[in-house]
Amino acid sequence: MTTKPQITVTGNLVADPELRTTQNGKPWVSFRLAATPRTYNRDTNQWVDGETLWLNCTMVGQGAENVANSLTKGSQVVAVGKLGQRQFTDNQGQQRTSIDLEVNEIGASLKFAQVQVIRAPQNNNGGAASWGAPTAAAAQPAWGVPAGTQAPAQQAPAQQAPAQNIDTTAF
Repeated sequence: MTTKPQITVTGNLVADPELRTTQNGKPWVSFRLAATPRTYNRDTNQWVDGETLWLNCTMVGQGAENVANSLTKGSQVVAVGKLGQRQFTDNQGQQRTSIDLEVNEIGASLKFAQVQVIRAPQNNNGGAASWGAPTAAAAQPAWGVPAGTQAPAQQAPAQQAPAQNIDTTAF
């Protein structure tokens, strides 16, 4: 038995994610991701695009709903998942290879964008806030509110995540 390699890839969604439900009611989403490496050519003083990597991506569970509700065509994302490939025959009878990514984690890239994070309510399967945060979305802390400013008045204070020891000297 072989295990699939796990990779991290940064790319753009080439279409809006498509949310579906399995026969037993579990949500899953599919989307395509395009990642094009760029290198700087010192001889011409120009950026040169490399060959585009096209990935067929899927994600299951609460994350699937979050992707469908948060990301759209053109969104630049950072995705982590298990890489796989499969062979198929296209409509013209040609043998093709599809590169697939079973996404475990995904988030918007903040290199050229800003986002406001709103935590999804916890589900019964240990979903979005499995460390024990409140389940009501209105009671979530105001993530994305600039430091030193007050959260909107309609939000009640919420339970904070457990403190973590983070070595900030590496930053």
